[in-house]
Amino acid sequence: MTKKRAKRRPKAEKHRARCGIGYDLHRLEPGRKLTIGGIEIPSDKGSVGHSDGDVLAHAVCDALLGAAGLGDIGTHFPDSDPKWKGANSLIFLDHIRAMFEEEDFRIRHIDAIVILERPKLGPHFPTMREAIAKALGMEVDSINLKAKTNEGVDAIGRGEAVAAYAVATIAG
Repeated sequence: MTKKRAKRRPKAEKHRARCGIGYDLHRLEPGRKLTIGGIEIPSDKGSVGHSDGDVLAHAVCDALLGAAGLGDIGTHFPDSDPKWKGANSLIFLDHIRAMFEEEDFRIRHIDAIVILERPKLGPHFPTMREAIAKALGMEVDSINLKAKTNEGVDAIGRGEAVAAYAVATIAG
């Protein structure tokens, strides 16, 4: 993992709120696993990606890294590094948690939307929230998840892709 460190901040800045946004999109193909929010979702199609293709975990990574001013997921976990081939994306969140502890950042809240035509994700949200919270060492109540469809429009609407947006609020 490439280690990017935030510059040490003056004490007056240590407790201010910071916000970051993340986005990810993956193609879907038959015969692959669909992993979202750290759990496998039963589906006839799954994400294509260098790691496990977990759009939710990837969007959350980018939101957290952005809030901390630490770059993006590709900087820390490049798809050119064979170490991350097929990796469980919860590992990425765990690495970010460790970076945050070192830099004295605290995650306050995560809000995310997954855009997917099918399957329905709502029944899986409690387990996803638990998996993400565990990887980040935070309370489940500080994570909000939503699902939307694309109403049949574009690659997502045709069931060819899945996307996610996330917003993270941190202190530090």
